[in-house]
Amino acid sequence: MKLPDLSRFDEAGVIEYHGHPDTIAAAASHAKLRYLCVDLARAEDKPTLFHELAKGLNLPDHFGNNFDALADSLEDRDWIGKTGCAIRLGHATHYRKTHPNDWGTLEEILSEASTFWRERNRAFWVLVG
Repeated sequence: MKLPDLSRFDEAGVIEYHGHPDTIAAAASHAKLRYLCVDLARAEDKPTLFHELAKGLNLPDHFGNNFDALADSLEDRDWIGKTGCAIRLGHATHYRKTHPNDWGTLEEILSEASTFWRERNRAFWVLVG
């Protein structure tokens, strides 16, 4: 799949993309978006999932390590920046297969955040690989 134009906030969402992280970083920079990379290779359960998300997304120290806190953090104006962000979720396949319910909840939260920011004319891309 070809990487979409990340500057198009009206098309932003959660998509499957297995391209190189450098390609995403360059496209995010070109679109003037904050680029964040979450490596889920070590995510084996919910606590390690939240740890990797907090680390990769630069969430605040007071992040509550649960899905509600994640949803709140992703809709924070200070967190997203002035133009939006592009997030790469790397090595997601294992967690997706072994924890389908948690993955479904995570994907729903990310999709809702994308819609939230799209309505505010900011890009919120999540590229799952």
